[in-house]
Amino acid sequence: MPDFLIISAAGKSFAGVRVLDNVDLGVRRAEFVSLLGPSGCGKTTLLRIVAGLLAPDAGSVRLDGEDITRNPPHHRDVGVVFQNYALFPHLTVAENVAFGLEARGAPREKTRAAVARFLDLVHMREFAERSVRVLSGGQQQRVAVARALAVGPKLLLLDEPFSALDRKLREVMQIELKRLLRELSTTAVFVTHDQDEALMMSDRIAVMNRGTIEQLADPATVYHRPASAFVLGFVGLSTRIAGEVIAAAGGDVVLATPHGKLRAAGSLAPGSKAFLAVRPERIRLAAGGNGENELELPLRDVVFQGSKVQFHFAAGAGDQVIVEAAQLPGVPLAPGAPVKLSFAAADALVFPLDRQP
Repeated sequence: MPDFLIISAAGKSFAGVRVLDNVDLGVRRAEFVSLLGPSGCGKTTLLRIVAGLLAPDAGSVRLDGEDITRNPPHHRDVGVVFQNYALFPHLTVAENVAFGLEARGAPREKTRAAVARFLDLVHMREFAERSVRVLSGGQQQRVAVARALAVGPKLLLLDEPFSALDRKLREVMQIELKRLLRELSTTAVFVTHDQDEALMMSDRIAVMNRGTIEQLADPATVYHRPASAFVLGFVGLSTRIAGEVIAAAGGDVVLATPHGKLRAAGSLAPGSKAFLAVRPERIRLAAGGNGENELELPLRDVVFQGSKVQFHFAAGAGDQVIVEAAQLPGVPLAPGAPVKLSFAAADALVFPLDRQP
């Protein structure tokens, strides 16, 4: 089945600065794709091109088989939820939700039914006659989503809609939005710089850096098998140990490091300067044996985070060793105490050292 949204070779520059560089992206029907990356990586520019709010310098945008590259925003069948929600302050909640339908000339009964349906879906029916000015941030966000969905768009675009909410409310709204879009089988593209938000909500994540997509994959693949050092560093924490490749065979490499020889998955040539990376939860606070990677380091700090505990170790200049566990070990660990660590070669990746984030 062809992709529902197809962005081909999109390019955009501002004042001679290349913001998007030949970007390709396909989104399937009813899929939720997040554009994830730091400020300035091009994710909002890409979203605005899809919405018709910016014209690309190069490339095309196709939606449901139609080339919409030069269509004005109101002829794209695309709904947009902005970061500041962009609600009309002089209108009630119901009038805001009805606005798009009325602008399209929808019959009054159809408009009334759609407003009731979507206010129900976002749990805002009881606020229908209130001014949006008296609503909380979370309530305004719900109204903005209801207004965007009420017109039945083929595609929903969301530009960091949770950024102004406190953490607890943001987590609730993430779950609610994911449920709502799945219930409606809505195709959505979501812009965020929050890795946790992208991992939790997305069917797939497009990790962007300097105007390009470095990896497009499901959340588990992005986290466990990052395609580049940038993706590794931007999505989640990781232990990183530098060394030199001294052997390579069968999809594995052996690195000589200040902490001994360590094995990781990879294909770099012997003699390459590289660094080994392991996610913190894949390292054990004990020697593993049976061919596992092992090292011993002094504990630097213990950070309690409620549902998990982080252990930070002194690892020399440029290296970083972090271990994450569900609970404190049975034996108390004091800062400065030597601790044996182990991890499987299959859980470790290797990247060229000159690309270390």
